[in-house]
Amino acid sequence: MCRLLIAAALAAALASPAVAQSTAADWRMADEIVASIQAPRIPARVVRVKGPTDGKADARPAIMAAIRQASRAGGGRVVLGPGVWFSKGPIHLKSRIDLHLEAGATLLFSPEPADYLPVVKTRWEGTEVMSYSPLIYAADVEDVAITGAGVIDGNAQSGFHAWHKTAEPDFQRLRRMGFDGVPLRRRVFAEGTYLRPSIIQILGGKRVKLEGYTVKNSPFWVNHLVYVDHAVVRGITVDSMFPNNDGVDVDSSTYVLIENSKFRTGDDSVVVKSGRDLDGRTIARPSTHVVVRNNDMGGEDGIALGSEMSGGIAHVFFTDNVLRKGASAIRFKANLDRGGTVEHVRVRNFTVEDFGTLFWFQLNYPGELGGNFPSTYRDIVFEDIKVQNVGVVFEGHAPAAAPLDGVLIKDVSVASAKTNFVLENVRGLTLDNLQIGGQRFDGRLSAVSAPGPDRR
Repeated sequence: MCRLLIAAALAAALASPAVAQSTAADWRMADEIVASIQAPRIPARVVRVKGPTDGKADARPAIMAAIRQASRAGGGRVVLGPGVWFSKGPIHLKSRIDLHLEAGATLLFSPEPADYLPVVKTRWEGTEVMSYSPLIYAADVEDVAITGAGVIDGNAQSGFHAWHKTAEPDFQRLRRMGFDGVPLRRRVFAEGTYLRPSIIQILGGKRVKLEGYTVKNSPFWVNHLVYVDHAVVRGITVDSMFPNNDGVDVDSSTYVLIENSKFRTGDDSVVVKSGRDLDGRTIARPSTHVVVRNNDMGGEDGIALGSEMSGGIAHVFFTDNVLRKGASAIRFKANLDRGGTVEHVRVRNFTVEDFGTLFWFQLNYPGELGGNFPSTYRDIVFEDIKVQNVGVVFEGHAPAAAPLDGVLIKDVSVASAKTNFVLENVRGLTLDNLQIGGQRFDGRLSAVSAPGPDRR
């Protein structure tokens, strides 16, 4: 692939698109989103779980009995006190239930994958499927919470952890099913298949709160919100470094706040998604009205959008976050099977320490399934960001049929970088006081180059 290292004085090579703008109205919208999020309405009733806490005997029957008891009474808080609560299988939540882990409580899950059958409806990397149950799971619920200062432990010895090495035939088959529109009832991936479940998944919910707890040793994605409207993720700690351990996945969900949390993850700290390929475009549920603020992030990637974004993403605000160290600080992804539009994204007031790439748009991965549905990313603003060290400041790759445009970088300071720009089919990248190693860059950059293998 032809790589273009662009100087600031380069004039636009193509007709300039509308320039993304940062306005006070943007951040008023962010405040309005936060103010409009509805909290769960859960009765004050308390049910304390009475069961074994030695970490060996199965406490799941006692936990599920307490959930059923609270649910029959109209809802309430189900409390795990101090001790190690061993669960030989998944915990399924119901509406108007708060699963509360007190300080000193650990919910430790069985290491045996067979304990997470029978299959349930889930969404796996953006495609709906009937597969292994997430470890904590709630489907089609209202007013649900997981709270408290305790620990949720997916188990370092879990058999799921090794499945990332054997899963490819299964996930390729599932992706093809989603791409071809195979009905959900025929997408059954049970015993003998290798799709790892999330440790926490809410699939279809209204008014959800995730607050206070620590998660570790997740088999796959960590906190997965799918088809959720009105959710708050606050003050959690994710310390989980296995493959694909995203901290929070906002997936076809709306009115979501993620704040005051700490992420040390094996993949993205926080990522916004909306489904994969035809499956995502058919379901057509975008992720919109999302605010991510005041978090400490250390993952392979800091914040991300996609690559499963076929249902669309809009009105997403990231502010006042610290990004520690990883491959990409800010990574936006798509490929030619996806389609979908991402727009009105605002990122400001970040501190970034040490990453391979600061801004990375990779929108032209070849379609694995032969699709020709270019994705559109537009109206994106990065501003007031202080950066210590990166390998590449801005790397952007897009298909020739759908160049990346409408991106503004404003008041960004980078102390040290090896490479400033790597551009392929980028149109109208606007720089307004971008400082790299003491040198100021202003103006418009555009570049067109022939497709070729990814430099990585």
